[in-house]
Amino acid sequence: MTVKIFDTPEVQDFLNAVAGVDQSGGNDRAKQIVHRLVGDLFKLIDDFDVTEEEYWAGVNLLNALGSQTQFGLLSPGLGFDHFLDMRQDAIDAEAKRTGGTPRTIEGPLYVAGAPEAEGFARMDDGSDADGEVMWLTGQVRDVDGTPIPGAKVEIWHCNSKGGYSFFDPSQDEYNMRRTIYADSDGRYTARSIIPSGYGVPEGAPTDVVLKSLGRHGERPAHIHYFVSAPGHQHLTTQINLAGDPYTYDDFAFATREELVVPAERIDDPAEIAKRELDGPFSHVVFDVELAQTDAAELQVRHARPRAKEDDQDLASQLAGTAKV
Repeated sequence: MTVKIFDTPEVQDFLNAVAGVDQSGGNDRAKQIVHRLVGDLFKLIDDFDVTEEEYWAGVNLLNALGSQTQFGLLSPGLGFDHFLDMRQDAIDAEAKRTGGTPRTIEGPLYVAGAPEAEGFARMDDGSDADGEVMWLTGQVRDVDGTPIPGAKVEIWHCNSKGGYSFFDPSQDEYNMRRTIYADSDGRYTARSIIPSGYGVPEGAPTDVVLKSLGRHGERPAHIHYFVSAPGHQHLTTQINLAGDPYTYDDFAFATREELVVPAERIDDPAEIAKRELDGPFSHVVFDVELAQTDAAELQVRHARPRAKEDDQDLASQLAGTAKV
């Protein structure tokens, strides 16, 4: 079809009205963003000759994503989370904030308020009969290699079936979620189980979108981290366990080469006894380097809705309803 109406004065005036440009109230930044967003979508409809059937199918899909609170799952699948990381990397580079462990996406499944421990914590509750014991350890240092005692290391990961506690009602609320404060040498240690890779729910709205693009919705086995310390830039990152079939084919685009970590199988009786374990285990080592900064706003994680972050806040409550 050759009909194009986007650039006509009538549509441009209409777009201004939709975005409230001709109104005195409201938020100017919101108006600018809505004007650009709606305008780009109007132009897309014009350029691709989007039919009414296609448009309303899209509306129904958005309704389904919202009703199942899956926008937080689709967001990394469409690359938005990684794009934000790319922008922040560029912002840091421009400000000459270089060095340190690479950031990568947070994902939608953090839960505030995990139990705290000094130096060592057992993260799993022992209920996962299929879980392989993992001994996870590392050191938090600055970019010059100096240990950071007392660094706050928040860790969360799924179980052997790909389920996250809190979101998975079959698990205890904070199973495989802990906050560990590094010891005097900047070291942290956790006993847990090796997490499984997992995929988006079959047939769910996110799965529908990805399949329409010829893509899968699989994630490799991974472990999430927040790491922070006074005078240092807060780090949001995650490690992927080497050898997973999706390590370099993550639908969420979270893999970074520096964050791929091996899990070494240990069956030496002396090493098993030293850790007071009953049998072989997998040893995972992840050392973290934090960049220094005097900027207070860079020393804390950015604000976003997170489950149980603020029980009085509606956005925090909604973040706890994600279906994964």
